[in-house]
Amino acid sequence: MIPPLSEYGQLAAVLMKHPRDAFINDAVIAAQWRELNFSAPPDLPRAVDEYERFLEIIAANGCEILLLPESDATTLDSIYTRDAAIESPLGIVLASMGKRARTWEPQAQAEALRRSGWPLGGAVVLPGHLEGGDLIWLDEKTVAVGQGARTNLEGIQQLKTLLDGTINELIVVPLPDDPGRHDVMHLMSLISPIDRDLAVVYSRLLPDDFKDTLQRREYRLIDVPDDEYDTMATNVLALAPRECVMLDGNPRTRAALEKSGAAVHVYDGHEISLKGGGGPTCLTRPLVRL
Repeated sequence: MIPPLSEYGQLAAVLMKHPRDAFINDAVIAAQWRELNFSAPPDLPRAVDEYERFLEIIAANGCEILLLPESDATTLDSIYTRDAAIESPLGIVLASMGKRARTWEPQAQAEALRRSGWPLGGAVVLPGHLEGGDLIWLDEKTVAVGQGARTNLEGIQQLKTLLDGTINELIVVPLPDDPGRHDVMHLMSLISPIDRDLAVVYSRLLPDDFKDTLQRREYRLIDVPDDEYDTMATNVLALAPRECVMLDGNPRTRAALEKSGAAVHVYDGHEISLKGGGGPTCLTRPLVRL
C-alpha cells in the first residue's frame, strides 16, 4: 500500500546523495562546475561538513535515509536527488531530465532503488521531459506540475497518462522565463508547502492563476521578500506538518514561518546549496511521508 502523498507529511524515508559521492574529488569539481552553472567550485571538505549537519537534521525524527553511491554516469548535480524521480500512487516514477548533463541520473537512482526493494511505477521518456522539482502534491489526489525549461507538455502528458485513475486533477502551472544565475526555474523555486494550509511562496514570479488555486484551497501564503529569494528562502523542506528545514541566512522568512507556528531548523548550505542552486528540497527525494 502506498502511503498518502503530500509535501508536508512526516518524512519517513528519503533518497539522498552525499557530496563525497556526487562531488567525488577536486579534479571532478574543477572539470564540471562551470559547465553545470555552479556559481563557484564547491569546497569539498566544507561541503562534507555542511552535509553531515544537514543529514543530522533529516535523521533526527527517525527518517530512513537511502544514500546513492558514486557513479561515473552522473555529475555534481546528482547531489540534488529531488529531480530524477517522482513519488506517485504507483511507486517511484523515473523522471526525464530537461538538463542534458543530468540525463543518466534517473537510471542511477533506479538501480539503487531496485537493489533496496523500492517499487518503481513507470518512467517519463523522451521526447518528454519532466523533473521532480517541477512537481508538487497538493493532496493525495491533486498534483501540480510546472511547465518550463526543464519540464515540457509531452512529459506532463506522459505523467497524466501514467497516473490515470489514481488522481482527480493534474494542474499545469506555466513557469516564468526567469531562471536566475543557475539556469533553473522549477515550480519548487517558487513554492514550498509546509502544511496542508501553509506554504512559502515568491509571489512576484508565482503565476496568478496558481496563486488563486492555492488561496481557494485555503492556503496561508508566506511571501518571501525579494532580498531572500536569491538565497532560496522559498526552498523549504517540510519534515512534518509545520516542522521544516531551510537555509540559514533568511531571517525574515524564518520569522514569518515561526510566527505561523512552524518549528524551523536551519543549516549552513554555502557549498552544498548556494553554489549549485539547490536548497533542502532539492537535496532530498522523499520516498515515503506518513
